[in-house]
Amino acid sequence: MLTGLLLGTAAHAAEVTSTGWGSAGSLDLLVDGEHVVTGELARCDADGPLSARSDGGVAGNVADFGFGGSTCGRTGAVATAQGGGQRFETDLLRRWGGPVLKVRTYSSGCSTTESGSTGSMSIGEVSGLTVPSSIPANYSITIPGGEAGTAMATVTLNETVTPQPADGSLVTHAMHLKLFPQGGPASGDLYLGTAACNPYGKGGQPGGKAGAPE
Repeated sequence: MLTGLLLGTAAHAAEVTSTGWGSAGSLDLLVDGEHVVTGELARCDADGPLSARSDGGVAGNVADFGFGGSTCGRTGAVATAQGGGQRFETDLLRRWGGPVLKVRTYSSGCSTTESGSTGSMSIGEVSGLTVPSSIPANYSITIPGGEAGTAMATVTLNETVTPQPADGSLVTHAMHLKLFPQGGPASGDLYLGTAACNPYGKGGQPGGKAGAPE
């Protein structure tokens, strides 16, 4: 099992309710003229529902999600969120000569602190990519194969997203796949295991992909 740890902090004094949510993952892809969107799979929220699950299934014939689930909660000022799943597979990149990607297990979690948020992730038995035994934050892998030497895709493991300037919120993804980031025949993003936390409740919810509150 491979793990990583993330940390986001900021100094605020206001007394507000912390927020957090988690999901098993999501995708938003444009492939061969077809727009495939799942929304957040098995999403939980510190304000409810506190847990969710998904039996998985094929999304638009581009990815196959296995079982997924999430749990959220709040104890006093501390909000927590965790989301993950198992047996994910996509052969989407084979259309352009790339690898089949498989992830047996994955999860991301976060919790708020007095001065910010902390995040963590784990991922196990990845095939189609070479993954280090210890994954640093925002570890990026480029999959070549785009036109004129550009990337077919980038895969970021242990991804952390924080706003600038920092406000204490944090979003973490176990894996983020971005198709043809420099442009090409397809586009979009796929996420496995998402958790978002905001200690100050700014905007009511932390942002799911950009790190800024919604």
